[in-house]
Amino acid sequence: MLVEFEYWWLLILPLFFTLGWIAARVDIKQLIAESTSLPATYFKGLNLLIADQYHKAVDAFSEALYLNKDSLELHFVLGSLFRRTGETDRAIHLHMNLLENYELTEQQSTSIKVELAQDYFKAGLYDRAEELFLTLRHTRYEQAALRHLLEIYVKEREWSQAIAIAAELERSSGVSYRKEVAQYYCELAMNAIIQQDWASAKGHLDQALDANKNCVRANVLLGDMAAQQEEHAAAIAFWKRIEMQSPEYLGLVAQKMLKSYISLSDAHSPGNGGEMPKGLKEGLAQLNQYLETYQLSSIMSVLYEATLQAEGADKAAKLARNELIRKPSLKSLDQLLQARAMVDDQQHDLQLMQQTVRNAIGDRAAYYCDQCGFRAKQYHWQCPACNAWESLPPEPTEATIRDIKLLKRK
Repeated sequence: MLVEFEYWWLLILPLFFTLGWIAARVDIKQLIAESTSLPATYFKGLNLLIADQYHKAVDAFSEALYLNKDSLELHFVLGSLFRRTGETDRAIHLHMNLLENYELTEQQSTSIKVELAQDYFKAGLYDRAEELFLTLRHTRYEQAALRHLLEIYVKEREWSQAIAIAAELERSSGVSYRKEVAQYYCELAMNAIIQQDWASAKGHLDQALDANKNCVRANVLLGDMAAQQEEHAAAIAFWKRIEMQSPEYLGLVAQKMLKSYISLSDAHSPGNGGEMPKGLKEGLAQLNQYLETYQLSSIMSVLYEATLQAEGADKAAKLARNELIRKPSLKSLDQLLQARAMVDDQQHDLQLMQQTVRNAIGDRAAYYCDQCGFRAKQYHWQCPACNAWESLPPEPTEATIRDIKLLKRK
């Protein structure tokens, strides 16, 4: 079926084209007017930002703001630049001046409070920052405010508040904070352990495991607490749980576990007929099993020293030789040379070789943060540099000279 063509449509089409052309011209004129109203220093500032010349960009945007004092956008850009360049006092003054001397809508006022709260946070004025961020909890800036509040409470070691905010942030964002919450409970437990409040400490550690069943630190602390109370069988049982969580952390408790095994033996009965005490024997067997299964260098170090003391240089040398064959490293070579020097006729030559190896090893073995590269000689559950939790691997790394140079450049 054909549709009858209406000739009067031909009169309307040119009208549509004319209206579209007029609208386009109006938009172009408006765009030109807006761009020409911006100071030239504004575009200069943008170019400096692109070139990462922040201090020069501050001067350019300051001049632009002087020429266009009513531009909130310029205030925000300049305030952000002040924070970036460390001039937080100027950022605070800038945003407080806006709140006190300008007529603002509620949305504009809220946006400026966000900026001012960040100024206080950057300046380390956490009480003032906290007060402002708390007022932003039920605004469109809620998630950003909660993240800042969480960071404030962690920095100030206010672990109960951190737990509450983390739970609120998890509900708001849908992102899990279970790992962090478990660590906060462990921090509360540490405070209780210092005060020897064992019941409170255990309660916090149980809560840590409820929050994150794979929280290794909770079982480490439960074992430490039991050992302090001379409950060595319980301590060993807690530390053994780590194998089911993350076996790579077993090296952190190997020495403690061996001591508790030894403590389980009768201290006055070194064994029948001079034999090795039962507890020490069981402890060495347990560590040997872990070494065979997981091949952790930290367990090897504990096992080597214990074997050297309990069974002599020959046994220790055999252990070091087997480890050197299975997993060659300068550390294992050093251990082998040390043990052989105790029994070999060429003692002086072996000691010289051992000293050469130790000079080559130096202090390279360390823990390196996965997030920021921070180097630590001891394990930290929280990186001292970037404050990330569980970012240091549980096994120390023997960094090469090239690795150390790269880390120093960072």
